[in-house]
Amino acid sequence: MTGPLTEASVVADGDRWTLIFIRELRQPPEQVWPALVDPDRLDRWAPFTASRPLTETGPATLTMADGDERTALPAQVRRVEPPHLLEYTWGEDLLRWELEPAEGGTRLTLRHTLADRDMDAMVAAGWHLCADVLGRLLAGEEVTAIRGRDAMNHGWERLRDHYAAVFAGRNQ
Repeated sequence: MTGPLTEASVVADGDRWTLIFIRELRQPPEQVWPALVDPDRLDRWAPFTASRPLTETGPATLTMADGDERTALPAQVRRVEPPHLLEYTWGEDLLRWELEPAEGGTRLTLRHTLADRDMDAMVAAGWHLCADVLGRLLAGEEVTAIRGRDAMNHGWERLRDHYAAVFAGRNQ
């Protein structure tokens, strides 16, 4: 299962790199927002679970799941401006979610700042699958997150190769 290829780019950000990943969703920002901040909803589409609602600034734990393996990473919620902006750290990374009203729904922009440029296509492929599941969840479908090794069964390698080619073609 993979949805349409998504607009994505990578830009230098000091000594780090920021993946800019954009997805159009059919629902307005007010309907998308809870899926970004509610732990129960995050658990159904994101690559991690959250120890608490991400509705207030402060510390949290985001736990990556891959089958039975769990990796807890510290997070710090930095900005919460419902329903338009959410920013938090995830381990060494920084995630900034921006929701803008768009014709027929929401333009979701994720700016995922990475320490390692070599991870950009892999991370883009992962977020692509997550965004596919998010879109289906928001449409009312019964879905579960695609995480870790399970992503291999859903076209992750093809997506990784696609994004690697896109990013290489832009000489970023």
